[in-house]
Amino acid sequence: MLYHAYEIQRSWMNSVSSMASISASIMTNPANPFGKMGLMPIAANALDVLAHATADYAKPAFGITEVDVDGTPHSVIEATVVNRPFGDLKRFRLDGVADDRPKMLIVAPMSGHYATLLRGTVERMLQKFEVYITDWADASTVPVHEGDFDLDDYIDYLMEFLEYIEGVTREKGGKGQRPHMLAVCQPSVPAFAATALLNQHKSPAAPATLTMMGGPIDTRESPTSVNDHAMKRPIEWFRQSVITKVPAKYRGAGRSVYPGFMQLSAFMSMNLQSHMMSHYEMFKHLTAGDDASAQATKDFYDEYRAVCDMTAEFYLQTVEEVFQKHSIPNGTFEHKGEVVDLTQITDTALLAVEGERDDISGLGQTKAALKLATGLDADKKRYYMAEGAGHYGIFNGSRWRDKVAPVVEEFVAEHS
Repeated sequence: MLYHAYEIQRSWMNSVSSMASISASIMTNPANPFGKMGLMPIAANALDVLAHATADYAKPAFGITEVDVDGTPHSVIEATVVNRPFGDLKRFRLDGVADDRPKMLIVAPMSGHYATLLRGTVERMLQKFEVYITDWADASTVPVHEGDFDLDDYIDYLMEFLEYIEGVTREKGGKGQRPHMLAVCQPSVPAFAATALLNQHKSPAAPATLTMMGGPIDTRESPTSVNDHAMKRPIEWFRQSVITKVPAKYRGAGRSVYPGFMQLSAFMSMNLQSHMMSHYEMFKHLTAGDDASAQATKDFYDEYRAVCDMTAEFYLQTVEEVFQKHSIPNGTFEHKGEVVDLTQITDTALLAVEGERDDISGLGQTKAALKLATGLDADKKRYYMAEGAGHYGIFNGSRWRDKVAPVVEEFVAEHS
């Protein structure tokens, strides 16, 4: 019933958005003789904000067409190089730049948003690297016959993608170039596990460096409201309360999922006052004629409110293993029956990045990875705390571009 109730609400909200948008257009039409009289402009701006707040958002495009490198603009070539049912591997490279640049795999979260949420991360990394990114599918679009997808499968995908990147460089002659990996938020856990497994098996595709940013490696450190929510209820509560079937109108009809709209509602409710103030500020910008600032807010929410579903098995396994059993820090996490031995990480340098004001992954949760990799030399470990940065600030915005990204680049250069 969850999905059906959401579909009814979405249809109603789309109608509200359309009516508000049409009304705002009529009010601001140059042919309207009353358009600039009295409260008409203010009402039009209010309706514009309402139309944007109630609109439905599809999967955005990355849309990265050009990147400046040392003051010189270069065209960006985007391609899907590996196609898999639950997620593709996308590659971004600069036209006219040598193919011998270091390869960086950015692991996007499978947490209700599309990989395009990391558009700013990709754009900044393109200045120094040839960038690959995991482009996870909306589970509601994956037919049931494609089977299940859980945390173990997520790890398999990462190892397959790393092997592909290493293999591509080997095919061009000589020794394969080991890729680098950067995991943002939730995928820090599977990326950490995949790195350990590749080190255990002495794979040439084991990443040369792994950067984990705002990841829940050990959620017992500085627990946040997100951690508390996952801890205070048994796993069966999640199975019964937030898992639903995809309706018949979608390609993934019949698949059990954790809907993206529920994840978005949870995130919005955590900072509801802040989101309301953002829309009020948008209204003030429109009223003051500051269209650029208003558009920046619109662009953020266009991305933020575009959501996708997760498979039920991935969501439930993540909640249980990461937030309830703490399997990674306890050394009990298994991948398809094989214990993931973090002490076997000896050939991959680790960088842990945290935001001082992160309210999703608290301080110390990502740093815990450095303590767990006891087999790794101290000079291959580094920790960086971004002062004043919240969760999103460590991978997007000015703090990411000017403070965090240079640290990542320096670390990768040191251990390439």
